[in-house]
Amino acid sequence: MPSASTQRPAPSLPGYQHLYSGKVRDLYSPLDDAGRPREDQLLLVASDRISAYDFVLDSEIPGKGAVLTQLSLWWFEQLADLVPNHVLSTDVPAEVAGRAVLVRRLEMVPVECVARAYLTGGGLSEYQQTGSVCGVPLPSGLVDGSRLPEPVFTPTTKAPLGQHDQPMTFAEVQQEVGGPLAERVRELTVRILQRGNEIAADRGILLADTKVEFGMDRAAGGDVPGLVLADEVLTPDSSRFWPAAEWEPGHPQASYDKQYVRDWLTSAASGWDRSSGEAPPPLPEDVVARTREKYVEAYQALTGQRFES
Repeated sequence: MPSASTQRPAPSLPGYQHLYSGKVRDLYSPLDDAGRPREDQLLLVASDRISAYDFVLDSEIPGKGAVLTQLSLWWFEQLADLVPNHVLSTDVPAEVAGRAVLVRRLEMVPVECVARAYLTGGGLSEYQQTGSVCGVPLPSGLVDGSRLPEPVFTPTTKAPLGQHDQPMTFAEVQQEVGGPLAERVRELTVRILQRGNEIAADRGILLADTKVEFGMDRAAGGDVPGLVLADEVLTPDSSRFWPAAEWEPGHPQASYDKQYVRDWLTSAASGWDRSSGEAPPPLPEDVVARTREKYVEAYQALTGQRFES
């Protein structure tokens, strides 16, 4: 299974028990006064790790975890009238300050909720083969970078680390989570992308697509109990950001996201064969530096704030 053999261990944090490390984030449970893990809260720590093509790379991007955390916090505020989020506090241990948040512990929806406003990436490949994406028919004649008539919901499975997420039809999502919840996450995912594009447009950025995650608080009751926006939202890791002034359908677009890393990995310069099953090589210093610049540029352009690492 694809993974990085030299991934650094999650830091040890007094007062917290390490639970899990994913591609980018480390999860901890706060300990109560008796030293027992709390069941209602989690500490979510964004590392500087970067993943591509289902591998966690050996190279890290300095400050990336802080960019993801701070940008997500900013977007949570912009989306607060659409859906509640999982953040409880930014009062976290000093070792992870700026890149961690204390959040509500939720039952996660077992679907990757994806919306697309433009056609590219895996969606483009599927469209070229079938004329549709995740069972949603699209007009003929679309090319890489085409704007869709309206944003579409194109969910995928939530595969374990090292395995590929697989496209799902809406009927499959309904079967997985039930009709009312499927309808609600489809509606919210599309609305989040639409709101993001409304805001980003004034800042010269197009949001081509995004992936969001939702959790549920069963105590809230109802057909769609306590649906909450979780993890990250509208970041360069979860979304494709394009400079609006450079948008030109028909070829891959310039981007602010980790597409820069993907492009280097699949170039002759890397010497890596994506189909080999072997882990990618470490990133050169200039690719690391340029990737960091792109993340910071996205943060500053969107928020209007200077990024302080």
